[in-house]
Amino acid sequence: MGENEPSAASAAQPDKKMAYHKVNADQRAQGHSPYLDNDELQATALDLEWDMEKELEEPGFDHFRLDSAAQHHLGNSQSPDLDLEPIQPSSSPKGRFQRLQEDPDYISHYTRQAPKSNRCSFFRILKVFCTALILFIFGVVIGYYARKKCPSPPTSQEPNNPQIYHEILKEIKAENIQRIYRDLLEFPRGDDDADLAVKIQGQWRSQGLEDVRLVNYSVLLDLPGPASNTVTLQSSGECFYPSGQQCSTDPKTLHSPDLLYSYAAYSAKGTLEAELVDVQYGTMEDLIRVQAITNVTKKIALLKLGQSPLLYKLSLLEGAGFGGVLVYTDPCDLPKTADLADKAFMVSLNSGGDPSTPGYASIDGSYRQNRLNLTTLLVQPISALLARKLVSIPEDTAQRDRCTPLHLPAAGKKTISLTIQSVTTFKTISNVIGYLKGAVFPDRYVIIGSHHSSLQGYGGQGWASSTAVTTALLQALMAEVRRGWRPDRTLLFCSWGGTALGNVGSYEWAEDLSSVLQRNVVAYISLHNPVTGNSTLRPVASPSLQQLAAESQSFNCVEKARCPGYNVSSVQIQGDADYFINHLGVPATQFSYEDIKASENPSFLSEALFPVPATKTEELDPSFSLHETIAKLTGQVTLQIATAPVLPFNALDIALEVQNSLKGDEAGVPQLLAVASRLRDTAELFQSDEMRPANDPQERAPVRVRMLNDVLQGLEKSFLLQQAPPGLYRNILYRLDDRTSQFSVLLEALEHCKLHQSNETVQAVLSEVLNSINSAQVYFKAGLDVFETALAGKK
Repeated sequence: MGENEPSAASAAQPDKKMAYHKVNADQRAQGHSPYLDNDELQATALDLEWDMEKELEEPGFDHFRLDSAAQHHLGNSQSPDLDLEPIQPSSSPKGRFQRLQEDPDYISHYTRQAPKSNRCSFFRILKVFCTALILFIFGVVIGYYARKKCPSPPTSQEPNNPQIYHEILKEIKAENIQRIYRDLLEFPRGDDDADLAVKIQGQWRSQGLEDVRLVNYSVLLDLPGPASNTVTLQSSGECFYPSGQQCSTDPKTLHSPDLLYSYAAYSAKGTLEAELVDVQYGTMEDLIRVQAITNVTKKIALLKLGQSPLLYKLSLLEGAGFGGVLVYTDPCDLPKTADLADKAFMVSLNSGGDPSTPGYASIDGSYRQNRLNLTTLLVQPISALLARKLVSIPEDTAQRDRCTPLHLPAAGKKTISLTIQSVTTFKTISNVIGYLKGAVFPDRYVIIGSHHSSLQGYGGQGWASSTAVTTALLQALMAEVRRGWRPDRTLLFCSWGGTALGNVGSYEWAEDLSSVLQRNVVAYISLHNPVTGNSTLRPVASPSLQQLAAESQSFNCVEKARCPGYNVSSVQIQGDADYFINHLGVPATQFSYEDIKASENPSFLSEALFPVPATKTEELDPSFSLHETIAKLTGQVTLQIATAPVLPFNALDIALEVQNSLKGDEAGVPQLLAVASRLRDTAELFQSDEMRPANDPQERAPVRVRMLNDVLQGLEKSFLLQQAPPGLYRNILYRLDDRTSQFSVLLEALEHCKLHQSNETVQAVLSEVLNSINSAQVYFKAGLDVFETALAGKK
């Protein structure tokens, strides 16, 4: 359904109303009008309207002449004998009635008795005047009420009104975000997030958002067991908790949340005793090196987090034959401001959604698959402190200022016993969904997503920052709504549950409504953990939104030095944007503050969720000015997408991103380069021939805008692969990190070729990428053809 269809229907409605009132006016002239009570006036009105209607109904009436009068008997005027032969309509440029007045020989077929006196003529003129005046007043009244009952279709603020933006964004204040943040932390939380979801629902309703719903799903979660997982050195018999603390029989220690929640959700369960093998970052080169010197079957890998997604590395280790994995973060990879080296953490091995209902929603009646474990590996995250003990790094070396990466000495073997005892169980998670209905295109959705899910504080207070920024943005928007403003497109405010365990809440909701969202979602704007550091602003956006994200940085910035601008990248991000990017092909963007060290070193460290205390966030941003900046940048992008008559998406940037991903690529075969070149040519033509006139209010046509927005909305859907390696995006427009520009799936296929000495995987991936780029080129070309057809029809 196009965006302008409701408007077209509304525009047609007044015409029908006016036609209806015209018929009624004719009927009332015969004695039913409350305005014409006098019988004589009614008769006069009838005569006048009869004359006018008959003249209008006779298209060739002005062609009658005196020579035709002899052929007709001009007897009784009430039943004239008319010759109804076909007559061409008058072509007088002055109109029918002036043509009749210009012809001195005109004789009417509808003759009446001549006036008996000048006095009768005067009264007749007076009657006609009074009747015309009454009919005029009557028409004005009808028109007023018809217009009141059939309002004209709403129009967009033309164009994006900077004053509206300024009024909304100035309502976003750091003190408001801080107040909301502290209020959330003070709220008592139970074992699940249901009570917190109800509180967020109440907060959003108190801001004036009337349509706020709780959406619940019963899903399979993997939670800590009755006691902490353990790692035991077989040589000495020493037992350690994941944090590096020695095992204890103290009940308080045994049931400490920091110990219980140091685990890998959806890992295999049980006990494994095996040799420890250092695989460093688990890259293809690391595996080739390790397999060349030892048999890795059923052994336990010591793995560093970073450089590539954890799920991808675990799939390689599982394929190589390992039985277990200890995951840790090397202190050299962490920013100096992060005091996390000696802390354990939790990770999730869930790629997304309820594992018991893969690909479909967990609703009543859904078939539940038996998927208690998502891997055959026993996986346990450990602290860097425990990793030092396992590799026997001397304490003096560990305390030096110069960071020395951890690695297991080649001499000597270590055998450990790993015990995993987490428990899978069905629980209810809650999403909070708030709707601010659009005034012009209510069936087009812009989603602003945050999350309220955390596991006993693991992941820090990112959930509170996320929710506080979303609520502050909503508060500013609703203040303007109360003054009569509304966005053109519908805004959906979503607070997700189950994020820490694999974006469970967002996946289930999106799978539940996938057919609607596939057609109607315009963009996803993420507020996942907006402040995790205070060194640099890190904007991430899909290629079609990169230009908008870059321009928004200059709109409002608390500290200009921290807004470098034009450093927007398309890299994989954590959080609930996953489903919308990888399954719906929806353009997405996210602003966040990070420590610069984290972006320079191996990526994907954010997969580790540490138990950061609540005070950490306020130490990073004591004035909440960084939170305010994120809220305003997010608000600016949201307003642009929600109110722009033409969606601010850039087709040419997608084509340039594709070409850049193929530069210097040894797999850049001629077919790929050729189809990428055609994609760029088509995108340039689309940008110049369609985007330019549509963005000019003087040239803008509603039907063209509707068609153009439909095309823009689907720009990135062509780049979704059927399947991708675990942990890698199905949307090939997103890279693994800022250091690599090539398509992630092609890089992985080339690495796979090195390990298995086979080109089969490379050829299969090349074919998928080729078809994806070609599909995008065909899509852009079809968009141009639609416009050309529409123009030809208009001409």
